[in-house]
Parts: sequence; C-alpha cells; structure tokens
Amino acid sequence: MQGLNHTSVSEFILVGFSAFPHLQLMLFLLFLLMYLFTLLGNLLIMATVWSERSLHMPMYLFLCALSITEILYTVAIIPRMLADLLSTQRSIAFLACASQMFFSFSFGFTHSFLLTVMGYDRYVAICHPLRYNVLMSLRGCTCRVGCSWAGGLVMGMVVTSAIFHLAFCGHKEIHHFFCHVPPLLKLACGDDVLVVAKGVGLVCITALLGCFLLILLSYAFIVAAILKIPSAEGRNKAFSTCASHLTVVVVHYGFASVIYLKPKGPQSPEGDTLMGITYTVLTPFLSPIIFSLRNKELKVAMKKTCFTKLFPQNC
Repeated sequence: MQGLNHTSVSEFILVGFSAFPHLQLMLFLLFLLMYLFTLLGNLLIMATVWSERSLHMPMYLFLCALSITEILYTVAIIPRMLADLLSTQRSIAFLACASQMFFSFSFGFTHSFLLTVMGYDRYVAICHPLRYNVLMSLRGCTCRVGCSWAGGLVMGMVVTSAIFHLAFCGHKEIHHFFCHVPPLLKLACGDDVLVVAKGVGLVCITALLGCFLLILLSYAFIVAAILKIPSAEGRNKAFSTCASHLTVVVVHYGFASVIYLKPKGPQSPEGDTLMGITYTVLTPFLSPIIFSLRNKELKVAMKKTCFTKLFPQNC
C-alpha cells in the first residue's frame, strides 16, 4: 500500500474499554463466555449439517457457510479485544490494524451477501418449488457461496485500501476496541480525508442497502405466495421454513443500521464503543441461537447428534 510510505505512525493504541476500568474484568468474563458460545454454537451447527444426510440441501449448505463467516469474523476482532481487557499495553502495529480491518470487513460483508443468497433460496423453495432442484443445484449453490466470499473480499480490500492510503499525522489513539473506519478517519490528515470518508460510507451503505432490498423483494414474493395457500396449516408450515432466516436478517440489519445509519452530531467515543458491541459481539452470539431454536429440522438433528455423541451405546 502506498499509504504505508507516507505515514509517521507505526502503531496505534486501542483505547477500547479503558474508560470503564472497574468493569473490565466483568466485561472480559462476559465477552469470553459469549465468544465461546458463538464458536461452539456455530461449530455444532456445522457438525450437525455434516453428519446428518437429511440436512444435505442448499439451505443448510448456506447455513454452514454463514457459520464459517461468523467464526472468522469474531476471530478477527474478539480475541484481540479480550487480550486488551486484561492488558495495559494496547498498542497494535500499523499492518496488524490494516489486517484486522480487512478481515472484519471481508467476513462482515460476506455474511450480508450470504443472507441475501439464503433469501433467494427461500424464495425459490416457496414460489417455484417444482424448479427448486434445477435452480438450486449443487453447482449453482457452490457458485453463489463463492461469489459471496469473493464479494466480501473485494469489499474488504476496497475499504482497507482507501483508509490506509491516507496519511496519519502522529495521533495514535483509536477510540474503539478494534480498527474501525470512523475512529481511524479522525486520526487521518490531508485534503482527501473527507472524500475518502464519504466514498467509503457510500460504498458500505450501498452494499448493505442493496442486500437488504433484495431480501425484502424476496420476502414480498414469499408473502404473496404464502397468502395464496388455502389452509392455515400450509401457510404456517411455509412460513416456518423462513422464520429463522428472517429473524437473523432483522437482527443483523437492525444492529448494522445502528452503526452505519446513526444520526450525525456530537457523540462520545465511549458511546460508539458500546454501540460497536451490538454488531461485533451480540449479533454473532444470537445468530446460532436463532437458527437452532427457530429451525425445527436443525433443532431435532442437533439433539440427535448430541445424543449420539454422549450416549453412543444407546444408538
């Protein structure tokens, strides 16, 4: 990156939760438990889908890919945050900061693209059930997952390159618990900072809003198709296949809007840090809970998998 040659800053200081010194141990324990649960929940989903042949279908292939992105997204942010909660040395090297931003944005946007693909999968399943096997073939599903990952990596590269091509003029303190765009922009100097800030904001909001609108369009067709089903039992069964995905979409975009669509105006760095928890810690924590509780097939398969592992002699 050219920006590496023009900066006088070789490292940054992640201020994180230092404004709450008396809460750091409690926050460490809370975030550690949530992080471990996130990892175990997603690994359990992946193991269940892998071991249960009845779940070898596109919807659960996408769910496995989603679990992988959530694991990688949290790995990019949370271990560093946990270490800083127990340390007085919160410095992070310039390249390490750029890498963290790249991976967090890449996996975050891959998550959004996969949710969009899952919405299309539910649209095809309900609105075109007779063509489902053709439209959602293994090759097609693999291609969609690959495109989601490629799109996420491109977004991560675009955002990270734009931010780290800026010059940083000696200020080191990032008022956040990871290398996020807004606090880093406050440390940059030069005539192009405002242009980069608006450009990055436009790219991120356009990508997220585009995914959200495509999901809304899918569900508009889904709702119209469900309302045409004559029996209440049929309507409930059709809607139940979408419930977990729809709930995760609401949580994902609800918390994302807190980060990207918050009103302009004076806001404390501590407030921004606390809001960041909703998207980086809480959303990945809730996602496996929602999918395991709201998806009946997955819930039954997970119970069967756990029972088989714990009591193999009874199987």
